[in-house]
Amino acid sequence: MPMLPSRLYESEHTRFIRELIEKRPDLPERQRAARATWWDRDPRTLGEERERAQGKVPQKPYVYQTD
Repeated sequence: MPMLPSRLYESEHTRFIRELIEKRPDLPERQRAARATWWDRDPRTLGEERERAQGKVPQKPYVYQTD
C-alpha cells in the first residue's frame, strides 16, 4: 500500500510561490494587470475589427468539399 502524503507536506514549488508573494505582495496585482493588457481585451478596443472583416473568407456551403 503506497504512503499518502502528509497533510502538512508543502512542496518546494508551493513554498517558493508562497515566499515570493510574501516578499513581493504587489505581484498578484501586477499579474492581473498584465493579463488585462494582453488577454482580457475586446478586439474592438484594439481597432482590429476592420482588419478581421477585411480578412474574412466566405465559407463554402459544404466545408469539407475539396475543389
